[in-house]
Amino acid sequence: MDILFLAHRVPSPPDRGDKIRSFHVLRHLAARARVHLVAFADDPRDLTPPPEFREMLGECVVVERTKPRWRAGVEALASGRPLSLAAFDDARVHAAVARIVREQGIDRVYAFSGQMAQYLPAGVPAVMDFVDADSAKFAAFAEDAGGASRWMYRREARLLGAYERAVTRHVEASLFVSVEEAALVPGARALENGIDTGVFDPAAAFVPVIGQGRLIVFTGQMDYKPNVDAVVAFVREVLPRVREAHPEVRFAIVGRAPVREVRALASAAVIVTGEVPDVRGWLAAADVVVAPLGLARGIQNKVLEAMAMARPVVASPAAAEGIDHAEMIRVAAGAGMGEAVTRLLDDAEEARLLGQAARARVRARYAWDACLAPLDAMMGLDAPALAAA
Repeated sequence: MDILFLAHRVPSPPDRGDKIRSFHVLRHLAARARVHLVAFADDPRDLTPPPEFREMLGECVVVERTKPRWRAGVEALASGRPLSLAAFDDARVHAAVARIVREQGIDRVYAFSGQMAQYLPAGVPAVMDFVDADSAKFAAFAEDAGGASRWMYRREARLLGAYERAVTRHVEASLFVSVEEAALVPGARALENGIDTGVFDPAAAFVPVIGQGRLIVFTGQMDYKPNVDAVVAFVREVLPRVREAHPEVRFAIVGRAPVREVRALASAAVIVTGEVPDVRGWLAAADVVVAPLGLARGIQNKVLEAMAMARPVVASPAAAEGIDHAEMIRVAAGAGMGEAVTRLLDDAEEARLLGQAARARVRARYAWDACLAPLDAMMGLDAPALAAA
């Protein structure tokens, strides 16, 4: 079987939430069929994927996304389309898709992220992995915005909502990262995120972070608005209360591309790392990992990674939604988050036991092979051994 995989970012390296999911889905499919990739790159380093990634693929077409935001906005307004689609509308990708479908005899298409639905070729069975309900995300953005921004977000939410529903009616399956996200779009179903518990393992080989003292750690892409809002609110509203009881503790914001608002948080009490080669060292060094997100869609990889590293986690209700956590993480918001973090800093044994229970839950519930097993039936795939034969 020949599968065309469409992605809004190259699924390599798997070092951020969306790329982690797309990488593991692509690897799962490539073990069972010949997969051809057409993807965008928004980082020049992604224009030439590493050899070990390239070896999984048949054809590999990577197109640099260069369209300026102002042009995408003009195109969206002129055409009545969502800005998200106009931003990713590229003649080079349309041409690559048409050529590969024609030359490779594509049997199925797997499109990753809603922006790529516009490239689905007519007449070829397709699975659409929206990941998150972007329409709901923009609706939530609109609640906190004002003026022109509120109008823009509301427009995007309305148009994307209609688009998500229309695409779902015309593909074989529409997937979202959690049951809660799938419930927002009639006819959709959930395909949950997993975690590589061999990589995210406190016993694995990685460079430790030492000499930083007691740490509260947050990980994430730091030019992403929900992450920015989360760490700003934590530093302003939660960290001072925690440091009243534990003045020695520091908050580490670990992630690439910190915007100016995040960099301005750096102080004696706040570490802003920027991009790090391996987040595991910081997770392993954490006394507590926090996910204080006010807005979160689907299953948060940052929470699964911390759980897999056997760290005690305090997450907001939004960040915990969709994760089968039971009593394995602490869920709190506002003043309650400060209290939950302080309690875990107070009681090292409670924190240790919570982390161990979290890792056990992730190993039992979120292995990638188990999470992605439903794809085989959706894509009409054989088992790996049969495909190899």
